[in-house]
Amino acid sequence: MKKLAKEFQEFISRGNVMDMAVGVIIGGAFTAIVTSLTEDIINPLIKLIAGGNVGEIGGLVVPGTEIDFGKFLGAVINFLIVAAIVFAIVKAFNEAQRLAKSHTHSEEETPAAPAPTCPFCLEEHKPGATRCPHCGAELPVETEA
Repeated sequence: MKKLAKEFQEFISRGNVMDMAVGVIIGGAFTAIVTSLTEDIINPLIKLIAGGNVGEIGGLVVPGTEIDFGKFLGAVINFLIVAAIVFAIVKAFNEAQRLAKSHTHSEEETPAAPAPTCPFCLEEHKPGATRCPHCGAELPVETEA
């Protein structure tokens, strides 16, 4: 049981789970905003254009049925707005990750200066050494450029 609790704690404390939880919460709040935009602003405009009354979107409801094209149209508009915003956010996030990745790769690709070598035995030695640790030869003094 302790092992299961520890695994669950590791799962919860991973960054991806926390990011996902924040995304779901913000997504729910954003969906409420878009739903309000659709129901309170876009649907009245559709009513105005279609010549409907206050209770329903006139001309878009099939008389004698429960089919309400106006409500469906509002849901489609709601979905398209949310999908467009989520697409823009994901695209911006991917671009930021690409830029961060290219920035770190450019720093890593900078080659380090080659280690100095002894001109006699061709073994590497520490910079600034006056004698080769391998053959004991006296090394030429390195001047800094």
